[in-house]
Amino acid sequence: MNRALSEFNEKGLGIYSSSESIRMAFLGFSAGLPHPLLFATLTLWLASADVKISEITMFGWVGIIYAIKFLWAPMLDRLKLPGLTNMIGQRRSWMLLTQVIILLGLVYMSFLSPAQDLIFLAYLSILIAFASASQDVAIDAYRIEIAESKFQAVLGASYQLGYRISALTSGAGALYLASFYDWALTYQVMSLFMLVGIVTVILIPESDKPSNKHNDSGWLKKSLLDPFAEFFKRNGYWSLFLLMFIAIYRVSDLIIGIAANPFYADIGFNLSEIATVTKVFGFTITIIGAFIGGLTVARFGIGKLLIISSILLTVTNLFFLFLNNAGPSLSALVLTISADNFALGFSGTVFIAFLSSLTSRYYTASQYALFTSVMFLPGITLSGFSGMIIESSGWATLFIYSALLGIPSILCSFLIVKKGWKEQ
Repeated sequence: MNRALSEFNEKGLGIYSSSESIRMAFLGFSAGLPHPLLFATLTLWLASADVKISEITMFGWVGIIYAIKFLWAPMLDRLKLPGLTNMIGQRRSWMLLTQVIILLGLVYMSFLSPAQDLIFLAYLSILIAFASASQDVAIDAYRIEIAESKFQAVLGASYQLGYRISALTSGAGALYLASFYDWALTYQVMSLFMLVGIVTVILIPESDKPSNKHNDSGWLKKSLLDPFAEFFKRNGYWSLFLLMFIAIYRVSDLIIGIAANPFYADIGFNLSEIATVTKVFGFTITIIGAFIGGLTVARFGIGKLLIISSILLTVTNLFFLFLNNAGPSLSALVLTISADNFALGFSGTVFIAFLSSLTSRYYTASQYALFTSVMFLPGITLSGFSGMIIESSGWATLFIYSALLGIPSILCSFLIVKKGWKEQ
């Protein structure tokens, strides 16, 4: 282990300059790049090619792959890649393979025509998403194995920094590039940024030898069944209600997400305006919301903030109804993005604290991963149908429906706070 890590208490913030932290920042960049290119950025490319909105939103179902990656994650502990694993190790071999697949997949995608190759584009998106989700699993395992648990927050922060910079690159950066050139060149340039991860994996050392605790025949029971069993045993009948709340908490937000960029384009905003306001400015507002959320949780506890965040997620969806009526007004877009992204940042921090409070200290990682899957699956599934609502009834109907879908979450948050849940 790097000496900088072992001297955390003496070096303070200098720990972020350790080799481990720098490695995780570059790996975070590699992990964050594909996501916008498979969702937010891709939807604008499809919209510009006059693909029907009902078909565009179905691409949101690709996100299900990310939500269920825990199902094959244990296999990446056990399965060796012939030749490559012996050369560079278990973690690096999987990272390198998935990164190469992502790079080649994005290049191949750039040569496709959405109007003529839509089905093949969908299959290719699924392949890239599977490689990207597998890369996430390998990077997470690498992070855990290169440092003790008390340094994981530092490495996690470095990873998130790289991830966010990368997401801005393939989000706002890609839109700026596409506004001056074409989508084919944009995806080719974006694919080259995967070289950051590939070069990083080649240069960094392999982590400590993975523990054999995942390699026995009981890995499925230990990874999936035991964490759920412990949760139900600890919470009793209340467990089902808690899981239902987790499942519906972000439905009102997620159902709009995949359709948001096509909506901005449809009402008259150009790519540069969408990039500047929704990506760059929106990113800043999200950080502010998350920061304020963290401060308020630290000051007041989770309690009533869970109710407030549920209300924020629901009410701010109505700002899209306002934007729909206002048309291509930059001030209206700024106001809508300010409200929506602040709500996302604030509620995200509060809900992370809530989910963390539900986990057992014996199954922290497993239970948290399962909770996040439960949170994303319903919203992602419903989002794929949002285009059908738009085609049949218009944008306004979708925004009204999304707000109505948030009401059960608000009611559940009241019941959880008032009756059954105690902050741990």
